[in-house]
Amino acid sequence: MIKRCAMILVFGGLGFSLYSQDTPSKVQPKDSIFNAIKKTTPFQSEFSFKDAYTNQMDRDRHTNPLNIIAGSVPGLFIKRGKNGPAVLDAVRLRGTTSLTGGNDPLIIVDGVLGGLEMLSSIYPSDVQNITILKDAFETAQYGSRGASGVIVVTTKKGVKGKTQVNYTGAVGIISPYKTLDMLSGDEYRNLAKEKGWSILDKGLNTNFQKEIQQVGIEQNHHVAFIGGNNTSNYRVSIGFMDYQGVIINTNTKNFISNMNMDQDFFGGLVNCEWGMLGNILKNRKLLDEQKTFYSAATFNPTFPNHINPETGGWDKTPMANQITNPLAWMGVNNRDMTYSLGTHGRLVFNWNDDFKSAFFGAYTYSSTKDSQYQPTYACAFGKAYRSERSQETLLANFTTSFKKKLGIHLFDFYLLGEIQDEIYSGFNTTVTNFSSDIMGYDNLSLGALRPWEGTGSFREEPHQLSLMGRVNYTLANRYFLNLNARTDASSKFGVNRKWGFFPSTSLAWMVTEEEFMKKFEFINKLKFKIGYGLSGNQSGISSYNTLNLMYPNGVVPIGVTPVVTLGKIRNNNPNLKWEVKHTFNIGTEMAFFNDRVLLSMDYYSSKTTDMLYNYDVSVPPFSFNTLLANLGSMRNTGTEIALGFSLIQKKDLELNVNVNMTFQQNKLLSLNGNYEGKMLYGPQYKAISKLNGAGFHGGYNNIVYQVVGQPLGVFYLPHCKGLVSDGRGGYKYDVADLDGDAKVNLEDSKDRYVAGQAMPKAFLGSNVSLRYKSFDLSVQVNGAFGHKIYNGTSLSYMNMNTLPDYNVLSGAPKQKIQDQTATDCWLEKGDYLNFDYVTLGWNVPLNVNVQKYIHALRLTMTVDNLATITGYTGLTPIINSTTVDGTLGLDDKNSYPPYRTFTFGLSVNF
Repeated sequence: MIKRCAMILVFGGLGFSLYSQDTPSKVQPKDSIFNAIKKTTPFQSEFSFKDAYTNQMDRDRHTNPLNIIAGSVPGLFIKRGKNGPAVLDAVRLRGTTSLTGGNDPLIIVDGVLGGLEMLSSIYPSDVQNITILKDAFETAQYGSRGASGVIVVTTKKGVKGKTQVNYTGAVGIISPYKTLDMLSGDEYRNLAKEKGWSILDKGLNTNFQKEIQQVGIEQNHHVAFIGGNNTSNYRVSIGFMDYQGVIINTNTKNFISNMNMDQDFFGGLVNCEWGMLGNILKNRKLLDEQKTFYSAATFNPTFPNHINPETGGWDKTPMANQITNPLAWMGVNNRDMTYSLGTHGRLVFNWNDDFKSAFFGAYTYSSTKDSQYQPTYACAFGKAYRSERSQETLLANFTTSFKKKLGIHLFDFYLLGEIQDEIYSGFNTTVTNFSSDIMGYDNLSLGALRPWEGTGSFREEPHQLSLMGRVNYTLANRYFLNLNARTDASSKFGVNRKWGFFPSTSLAWMVTEEEFMKKFEFINKLKFKIGYGLSGNQSGISSYNTLNLMYPNGVVPIGVTPVVTLGKIRNNNPNLKWEVKHTFNIGTEMAFFNDRVLLSMDYYSSKTTDMLYNYDVSVPPFSFNTLLANLGSMRNTGTEIALGFSLIQKKDLELNVNVNMTFQQNKLLSLNGNYEGKMLYGPQYKAISKLNGAGFHGGYNNIVYQVVGQPLGVFYLPHCKGLVSDGRGGYKYDVADLDGDAKVNLEDSKDRYVAGQAMPKAFLGSNVSLRYKSFDLSVQVNGAFGHKIYNGTSLSYMNMNTLPDYNVLSGAPKQKIQDQTATDCWLEKGDYLNFDYVTLGWNVPLNVNVQKYIHALRLTMTVDNLATITGYTGLTPIINSTTVDGTLGLDDKNSYPPYRTFTFGLSVNF
């Protein structure tokens, strides 16, 4: 007996769904990847990809539920965490659609609403199914919360029968495999001798990049207890994850618990569902990634890898003020710990088969504690920081649904009323000038100074009220109409702007249900669909922007007593309103040859209006120099294609190939608009990310810009025609005069041009699965194309002017570049194809005697990050290419060393 697990790629309506069942049934060859699954709702897709032989192998090695489906869903991009995969760096559904309003999808777990952090409280083995909502109708029904897409996670429930115990576990080795080729200690001292430089030569050959690295170990363990009878069932599970990173003193630990209980009353008239999930997530991570990797690459390679026995401290290079001894930096203690608890209850009244009502309530609480200590040998005089921030959410709703069939007409009505209250609070404090490192951040009284603005606290209490009505109409089981109307009110907006109205509609035609299609027997499904909907966005802004608030802004003496003064530090906007996204979607779903070939195609176009943005304003008439307002607009368009092929379907042999491609385009349309009779203008050019480090102070080091009329995040750079002599025996970059005024000016709108975009134009995902008898093999491939990366690392490390204070790449002396002007010389194509993982699994055959105690036994071996095919010359092309922050499209001395993970897994069902 084995646990059946299936991956379903649902075309259209619900996008993608993955499910797994704790069913005591044996896998049969008929459970092939292309079996059709009928859905109960006509507006959901009816065909799906299945893979019964995946079992647990693609989930038990993961430490975040979304990693299971990475690369498998068109339009979904997932960037895994650097320090540990329990936390995700970024998740995007159909791209970035807002500058300020937030771009993370809504996460719903068993009806509880939350953000990406909620996913760290779910062990992948507890996942029953994952549903991706991205079309206009699907997201509009969630109103303001669904503007950036919705990911619905349902956890497993108990089953009727004898109590079952399931154990899954995995142990892995994490090995870094690539570093930058810097000058060795011998090469460094020989070059200094040749140039006649005076250097601090300690006589050694130390590769500090490797000195801060280690072979990491990860282990994951999960136990689930399952049982039930005719009227009730339960499922309780606990999990533990321990991830030791490839950088010394970096690790992640996650403790997870999940409980679900279901009880019927009065012969099934009333059903009560109760659930609770929680976790404790602990991280130790790098305080400053760039300073760490910058120091490791460029620190004097003749220095030792140990503390100086004479001084009792780490040796330093006084002239290189941008870096420190990287091994000293490893002593920085930077930790965070998150406690989270979520509980929910649902009471369902089954009045009859067609009429149901339900009450739902949920409470979630999370608290994150940050603790940092920089010892005196890494930061002058030492520095400690402590903070805590918490979030409480109370959600309650009432729903009722009614279905009525009249001949060939089917009506399905749904009503919802919902209220949500949230509380955000926190505090922080900073202390410096420590007399000893012995206590670190555990005794702040050892620090003599508490700087102004080093201590603070906050509290916010936003509220939201929602009402929704929906009607589904089906005619003759082949024509489908859906109408949805939702209105939301948020306390974040002005008195007369709190309410937003977000309607949506969709139409679908199941062509294969028509009589004229019956003669085309090779076509199993042909469906067309079209939809349009509105959704609001408020997630990226804080509360109270509409109110006139006073804040602490300084300290003045009153006599001999210091007194904190209050003043305005931002303008209020009483007319602040919802940011709105208008989305149009059209698509088709097809299945051929007994569902052995599946094809899905979708085109979408969304326009964000009333975009939330912080404008620079004049003082007076405003009392402060920035204002949050709704004036701009942005457009996103894309095409999604998914293909599935069942190439071989036999009793002992199956071969299936799934491929999806996503093509995306983005354009910032406008930032200008009228605010209370005054025209406000957003900047035509605004820098997003820039280079820093030695030689970049006060220079023209902006690289990625926000430019009106262009995709969000473009490289706006001077053009380099090549290298020319600098008159000092070296070379410099020959910068082109683009505006033809006979001189080179690197300021914005002068000798610069749009040289490419940071966000990929296309994404690829592909999975190949092969089964032979009880053995199976699965390969996942992901890719991104059409974007560029600025190799700021090479620009800095090829500059011979930084020697001898900073080490350089081994090829730098030959090139003799003595310049660090930021041009398009180091702008490279970012295209890559990454073999995400390869998994080999074995469902161990068990004889009858063993099956009395063990129902199923499975062994797996996985290699993560097997290989990357790319033309990019840096450490890795898989950098930030989606999140609009100071690292977008920029590889600037901050890339984690690439690493592979070799994992061995075990799954046992008792």
